[in-house]
Amino acid sequence: MDAPKHGIRVPDRELASVPAHSPVGEAYYGAMRAAANCAQANRQILSHFVREVFKAQSGEDGLPLLYDVSHNLCSLEEHEVGGERRRLHVHRKGATRAAGPFHPDLPARYQPVGQPVLVGGTMGTASYILAGTVGGRAFSSACHGAGRTQSRSQALKRYRGEDVVEKLRLRNITVKTRSYRGVAEEAPAAYKDVSEVVRATAGAGLTRLVARLEPMICVKG
Repeated sequence: MDAPKHGIRVPDRELASVPAHSPVGEAYYGAMRAAANCAQANRQILSHFVREVFKAQSGEDGLPLLYDVSHNLCSLEEHEVGGERRRLHVHRKGATRAAGPFHPDLPARYQPVGQPVLVGGTMGTASYILAGTVGGRAFSSACHGAGRTQSRSQALKRYRGEDVVEKLRLRNITVKTRSYRGVAEEAPAAYKDVSEVVRATAGAGLTRLVARLEPMICVKG
């Protein structure tokens, strides 16, 4: 770990820190950008094949992209710290950006309403669309999911994928999957209550609630 070499003390051993313009810091930033580019290209490829299947089955062109966002990234942003504007590297892990209305970095279409915040639920719970707020704390950040209460290995020991699919079927939620193992790992009970998480996020003034979405079909890769 390079932090001690640079005289940096971190409050938790799971954290890592190096100067942004050190060789290690610049190597990390470059690797992260490469990974982000790969992820964005991958989403475009997946979207292309989904559109091809949709057209083959329905005969219709459609499925326009509504919004695309990456998570778990470090970005260089300007924020107020101690009464002055500063350029900061903001690293969001398990979080997403939630800039408020009229933020200079937002596209024109989102200027009046703030940045969309997509909070995915589980296969058996709602998902939410939120929007960033003016003066949002936490460096204009918000949650991007409920967060787990059980690790994937713990979930595998407690749930059977077949049972999860059947319980969801009884609630009129269809699950399409090649792996029951993957379903067990993502069992709804392995996550926090997303509705409570969203209420806490909105209650803290980080976001405002826009819409609640109920699941109908889940496709597991």
